[in-house]
Amino acid sequence: MRIKFRRDTLLSVLLVLPSALAIFVFVYGFIGLTAYVSFSNWNKLVPDYSFVGASNYLRLFQNPRFIITLRNLGVFTGLFVGGSLFLGFFLAVLLDRHIKAEGFFRTVYLYPLALSFIVTGVVWRWLLNPGSPQMGSTGINLLLEMMGLGFLKSGWYTDPRVGIIAVAIAAIWQMSGYVMAMYLAGLRGIPEELREAARVDGASEIQIYRFVILPLLRPITFGALIVLGHISLKIYDLVVAMTGPGPGYSCDVPAYFMWELTFRANRFAQGAGIAVILLVIVSLLIIPYLRYSLRREVEA
Repeated sequence: MRIKFRRDTLLSVLLVLPSALAIFVFVYGFIGLTAYVSFSNWNKLVPDYSFVGASNYLRLFQNPRFIITLRNLGVFTGLFVGGSLFLGFFLAVLLDRHIKAEGFFRTVYLYPLALSFIVTGVVWRWLLNPGSPQMGSTGINLLLEMMGLGFLKSGWYTDPRVGIIAVAIAAIWQMSGYVMAMYLAGLRGIPEELREAARVDGASEIQIYRFVILPLLRPITFGALIVLGHISLKIYDLVVAMTGPGPGYSCDVPAYFMWELTFRANRFAQGAGIAVILLVIVSLLIIPYLRYSLRREVEA
């Protein structure tokens, strides 16, 4: 029996070992290499691994464009996460009413999730095209004109004041269906008896959602917040397809600036520094979630 147990243990280890080695080399190994490069003097095409300390990070925070990218990232994250949570919850509440053709609307709301951010960027670049004096309005601006809301027209991604907002609108359109699906699953898992009991106690529908449903949906909200926050912090492909850095760097984000520093300016060390900073920011979001999940498993 003991020999069989050892053999099964050895087979299990051998089965997992290739994946573990691949993760160790291609994930943690390259993370370590990126961190090492960020402290080196490799800021030209020829590699130079001589240690320079934190000078690359100091140069980054002294670079006005990098500060702009951090500010844009903060605005985009707030709009994207908040907008996706609000719209996703609103759509889930509508579908939870068991409306007619629920399956059709659920598919329509989820469809954008099947697209890549590249496709989304191309589509919304056309929709948010402000047009020109010669051609007139196009896309959303033309729709606003037809509805008599011409005063709401905007330059969208060509306007430095609202450039990052235009990118956030496209991202919300794509990810709100994902949030809707998560909230809808949570709403369908709440017993109807709880709502009926609240109604018997005199609670209004708003109070039911505020004091009964939303607290029960807190784990789903937390999970969606982590997923959306992770996506927003590393956003790159949507910016590339839709706007690029934009006028006055109004749509620039750290990931795009990292790509330009690394592969256009050949400042590999500073590009690695941006990657490490993004990793730290994402870790500040992921680690609390992991601790929360582990604590829930222990309590369960």
